Amino acid sequence: MINNNSLYLPEIARIVSVRQLTEMEKYFEISTEGKKEFSFNPGQFVQLSVFGIGEAPISISSSPFNKDTVGLCIRRMGDVTTAIHKLEIGASVGIRGPLGNGFPVRELKGKDILFIAGGLGLAPLRSMISYVLEKRKDFGRIIILYGTKSPGELLFRDDLETWRQIEDIELIITVNRPDKDWTGRTGVITRFIPSLELEPQNTYALVVGPPVMYKYALLELQEKLIPENNIIMSLERRMKCGVGKCGHCQINGVYVCLDGPEFRYHTLKFLSEAI
Repeated sequence: MINNNSLYLPEIARIVSVRQLTEMEKYFEISTEGKKEFSFNPGQFVQLSVFGIGEAPISISSSPFNKDTVGLCIRRMGDVTTAIHKLEIGASVGIRGPLGNGFPVRELKGKDILFIAGGLGLAPLRSMISYVLEKRKDFGRIIILYGTKSPGELLFRDDLETWRQIEDIELIITVNRPDKDWTGRTGVITRFIPSLELEPQNTYALVVGPPVMYKYALLELQEKLIPENNIIMSLERRMKCGVGKCGHCQINGVYVCLDGPEFRYHTLKFLSEAI
């Protein structure tokens, strides 16, 4: 699907399905008009536009093996995303991408992978989790830690139930503020890292969540002696162009939209404004 023009000019795409995930999030499946496939790497994002309103950067949540459509988990929080939430099946949107660098998939083969997702952070990690499950024999131990503020904010509940039933997947789900019907774990997600038995040199930690989570996740991962090169984190910055031209997402000499949004900690620790 990708050509140079698709990085700068939005291509016409059509919404083929809409699913309400939570009060604030919907999952949209988008099909590009007249294109055979949409190829991307887990961890990449697109710029999605509503004509007459604007565009917003959205992480890709779907499996990279499904090339007919691209899946986007979108939180309603601004003019563009509010407009997107009002769209129905059959509506046209603009799409640019895929953009950015994804996760180092080849490097992760044969390794144990610890996914740490906070809140909406599960959306970009879902693409990588889907890849790993499709190629399960290529990877070692798989651990998924997922936490939200409340049970009502849990994303992709069907996926969570599917992952829970896979014998060689370790899944820990927790909420900070349980309701009266919640029977699962409680507390912030990082509190469950110390209890994990990990092989540091063979473990990669993929961390995506709110900025406040990163500091504490790093402390726990360092206690586990996970190498800095093996800790990969996703940065959220206000991205405008998505191709490193406008400078909105620049941190010192690094562009989140071009060099990321996935970064190794050994790079981030030298960027004072990064985390």
